[in-house]
Amino acid sequence: MKTLFQSIQAFSVDDLNQLDNFITFRTLKKGELLLAENQVCNEIVFIKKGILRSYFFNHQGDEITNCFAFENEFMASFSSFITREIAQENIQALVDTELQVLNRDSLEKLYKTGIHWREIGRKLTEMEYVTLQKRMISFQKLSGKQRYEELYQNHQKYIQLIPLQYLASYLGVTPRHLSRIRKAIL
Repeated sequence: MKTLFQSIQAFSVDDLNQLDNFITFRTLKKGELLLAENQVCNEIVFIKKGILRSYFFNHQGDEITNCFAFENEFMASFSSFITREIAQENIQALVDTELQVLNRDSLEKLYKTGIHWREIGRKLTEMEYVTLQKRMISFQKLSGKQRYEELYQNHQKYIQLIPLQYLASYLGVTPRHLSRIRKAIL
């Protein structure tokens, strides 16, 4: 987490070391939930090792994967975290996963220690917004094949670890169509 923060904004060693007082560590086993739907998300996690996915059930009861997060990325139910309302999604470990955890109270304390922490919070929020907007636009502009190629290009080493039905749901295609896409690309 420190390396990512340092890459976004210059911090002194002392400033970065403040994190040590606020971060906790957690491991999740494959299939274990970090957050269940209808809970309030009170923490943001940084993935040291592993893969998390966010999913929900649509009005027909179908499971829809809406997000994956990989090593060196953050994950939370951001709307729940910000509004303090219940989450509309579940967050699950797809493999054994190691996390650094920053809870809401700790984040608020960090924000009070100096403007640089508030600035990093703003920048991370902006980055999350841009990611969300790009995903929404990709569903309007790109084919399922193009969305898969983009995911493959950015996260090739993880693709084989994600079950086909989760990938298909995330890409907005059927598992059968995803199999055809994969054969055409590989």
